[in-house]
Amino acid sequence: MSITDPIADLLTRIRNANRMRFSSVDVMMSRLNTDIARVLEKHGYIKGFEEKSDPETHHPRLRIYLRYLDAKKGVVTDLQRVSRPSRRVYVKSTQIPRVFNGYGIAIISTSKGVMTDSEAREMNVGGEVLCKVW
Repeated sequence: MSITDPIADLLTRIRNANRMRFSSVDVMMSRLNTDIARVLEKHGYIKGFEEKSDPETHHPRLRIYLRYLDAKKGVVTDLQRVSRPSRRVYVKSTQIPRVFNGYGIAIISTSKGVMTDSEAREMNVGGEVLCKVW
């Protein structure tokens, strides 16, 4: 089974696991998914992540450990995919969106790597807006 949009699959799996209060979730392994998980971990939205090998298919998987404030409230309120395969969204460094006036982050793929909106503004680079997290 092939996945058309692996980033949307990553975000949907995290969103669903967060709503069901799972401690971890497995997603497809890719460099972009690893970079997104690295940004989420750096900003405290997840506990961490690691590479795992699926024993049935022997494909590498990325296990993401979710973080919760207490038993009722997760750290991630919502994740929203911005740029899709059918409609790419590119922005200049001066047009980078702010998520909830700075309370959330926008993850952007730039020529200098995957980073948040504030880091891209500091480095004065634009790129493709992958998703918003708050």
